[in-house]
Amino acid sequence: MTGIGGAQAAERIRYGIAQAPITLDPRYATDATSERVCRLLYRKLVDFDAQYQPVPQLAEWQQVSPAHYRFTLREEGRTFHDGTRLTAADVKATYDYVLDPAHVSPHRGSLAMITRIEAPDATHVDFYLARPDPLLPGRLVLGILPQRLIASEHRFDRAPLGSGPLRFRAWPDSSHLVLERVSDGAQVEFFAVPNPTVRALKLVRGEIDLLQGDMPPELFGWLESREELNVQRVRGDSVVYVGFNAQDNVTGRRQVRAAIAHAIDRQAIIQHLFRGAAQPTVSVLTAAHWAGPGDLYGLAYDPARAKELLRELGYGPDHPLKIVYTTSSDPFRIRLATIIQSQLKEVGIDVDLRSYDWGTFYGDIKVGRFQMYTLSWVGLKLPDIFRYAFHSAAVPPDGANRGRFADSRVDRLIEAAESASSRAEQHAHYRALQTLLLQELPYIPLWSEDVTAVTRHGLHGYAPAADGDYDALVDAHWL
Repeated sequence: MTGIGGAQAAERIRYGIAQAPITLDPRYATDATSERVCRLLYRKLVDFDAQYQPVPQLAEWQQVSPAHYRFTLREEGRTFHDGTRLTAADVKATYDYVLDPAHVSPHRGSLAMITRIEAPDATHVDFYLARPDPLLPGRLVLGILPQRLIASEHRFDRAPLGSGPLRFRAWPDSSHLVLERVSDGAQVEFFAVPNPTVRALKLVRGEIDLLQGDMPPELFGWLESREELNVQRVRGDSVVYVGFNAQDNVTGRRQVRAAIAHAIDRQAIIQHLFRGAAQPTVSVLTAAHWAGPGDLYGLAYDPARAKELLRELGYGPDHPLKIVYTTSSDPFRIRLATIIQSQLKEVGIDVDLRSYDWGTFYGDIKVGRFQMYTLSWVGLKLPDIFRYAFHSAAVPPDGANRGRFADSRVDRLIEAAESASSRAEQHAHYRALQTLLLQELPYIPLWSEDVTAVTRHGLHGYAPAADGDYDALVDAHWL
């Protein structure tokens, strides 16, 4: 392929992303970019198909008893990037590390039912549980690390070593990460370019070859008009939501959260800001998910009801409700937050909007330093997100209940769903749980944004995925 400024090297694909990964250690990765890059660097026991059902990646499994699963490693994907063999001991060491509370892995909470792990030989791994858990195979999605490097406290966050389709090559600075495809040696370089306009211009000028998401719809429209570019769009399954601090004197009140939910005109935002490239949602799981909300409805846009709820709480023109709303410094996210700020203003809520660089913003969210914020849940496959995000025992670092929400009814439904003996019984509990969450509103699910990818002509084989993963980089190539 020949691009602007000269010949494009066939073995190099340059990917423009909005945020750099925070860590390349799958035991600690929780932000979207880190998790997506880790999928390329590491293989895991289990992955998911298009219907959100668990399928073997490194291993097949059998349920020996209600509280005992045995995993048998397959042959494919069992060579670490340093040439050593991936064995059952590596699987055991990876999960033992996460389960050790001294290591404060954010993934420990979702694996807390595991009481012990045994590796009787190089091929088999046995997981013993404190209670039956039909979701267990789908929980085992951590990238597997070499036991010998775990023991030596190797810095996987900056020098990862896995057995995935791409290997680590260099991280010369915080905005530039270089990987290499194992199959053919092609280099895949990630360039973090936070400003979406600058990212789009770099694509047009041939300084990057590919970008995906994290861009205002009008910029995608402009890129679509360029003859040298290809634009692909699929319906996404990531969920944008408003999060609240449940321990705050203001946002800890359900009536306040309900007033905010009634004040946000989601349809207007989807129509005018997203130009229709988003779908309203009522849960962290999409309607297509087997454990999803089905035909449940969220609180409708009703500014009159919002004002009424605020009056009942003693707020009004002479005593407006004041809330601090934090977001990232991404220009589009600031625009979105400004629109929500304006809609809340119309019902009598004064919003102090504050934006921070991604690292500061995400750091504040993780430690609970906020009243209200917007973020996305990305690529959710298992309904264990409910324990991870809403169970009272999942407060960081033991999960992602960043708002410190606590409700014994929610806890009981989560636990009942996890111990259910059939898929139908599980679904009934998850349906009741999502109904209760819509009543209590520890968060407000807003919409799922479409996933749009733009590539330069000549780059083939890259197709966007509903969850926004970068997996198609395994097959992307120049012609």
